[in-house]
Amino acid sequence: MGRRGFLSSAAYSVAAAVLPLEHVSDIASRAAKARTGARVGHADIAAVRDMVAMFTVMDERHGGQHGRSALVQYLMSDVAALCRGRFSSEDDHRHMLSAAAVGVHQAGWRAYDGGEQGLAQRYYLQSFALARESGITGHDAFVMRTMSQQGMKRHRPEHYLALAASAVDKVHGRVDTQTEALFAVTHAHALAKAGHRPEAVREGERARTALSSAKGDDVPFWALSWGPPAATVHSRTAKVFETLGDRRRAAAMYGAAATSRPPGTYVRIVALDLVAQAEMAAEGSVEQACATWGRAIDHMDGMQSKRTRKAVGSMRRDLSRFRTRGLRCASSTWPPPTCPPS
Repeated sequence: MGRRGFLSSAAYSVAAAVLPLEHVSDIASRAAKARTGARVGHADIAAVRDMVAMFTVMDERHGGQHGRSALVQYLMSDVAALCRGRFSSEDDHRHMLSAAAVGVHQAGWRAYDGGEQGLAQRYYLQSFALARESGITGHDAFVMRTMSQQGMKRHRPEHYLALAASAVDKVHGRVDTQTEALFAVTHAHALAKAGHRPEAVREGERARTALSSAKGDDVPFWALSWGPPAATVHSRTAKVFETLGDRRRAAAMYGAAATSRPPGTYVRIVALDLVAQAEMAAEGSVEQACATWGRAIDHMDGMQSKRTRKAVGSMRRDLSRFRTRGLRCASSTWPPPTCPPS
């Protein structure tokens, strides 16, 4: 996990100032301790997880470009030093590698959000290597799941279907039911994209059944990259229905996804789900679609995200079309926001 493993080496960004100063000082002292040969243990793992979680909050609240260089620098310096430290136990070493893999995974997600697909893939591959080295059950498969989803965006079925299927096989019966639902719904989406409709429907149902039968088991840290599993399963299920041409059910599931996240959290994902819901609902009710677009706009202020800018462009085209037809609701929703450049 040295400098050559990362393709960006920019200094800490101003956005890092939102992090609690005492926490930054604490993690810096832990890295310094590791460099001197002191033992690394549970508290150090918790500190890295907390720091990665803070970067996740920043990412979802402001977009992937806020604090991006700060995250990369933190991984290259502090986290890399901790991973090379002397550990109190082999189990602690494994969990530190897993925490590092989550951080690198987020760096890949931020590159993806900025439209840098090649860079995102490199980060994902490095995250996979760390997760695999950690030996934490299911973590490497989770990165495979992410890479499958990226492959769907790139329209490469020879890549994404095998990745999704292999990931499902690796975790079957070995992780909690909520986490297993995340894998099943991605596999369902891959099957739908590849044209395997009956199999996609069955796998999607399996994901929903797993989710509904969850008994409150703890979800591992690495499986919470996109927040509560229920919201993620609903959003991905919507994509399955959209791919299969069922716009009504897709709209319902996008709406369920948007309301399944705690208020004020994951605002980018909520905005994108709402835009998708409106697009699916527009054929049946333009008024309902306009109201949903209005809710999406409320989540986009100041967001630095290429995916969000793309969603705004789609929204503008749809609203312009309805506005030309003289629909009052389209005029009242117009104009959508202009997202700042990345």
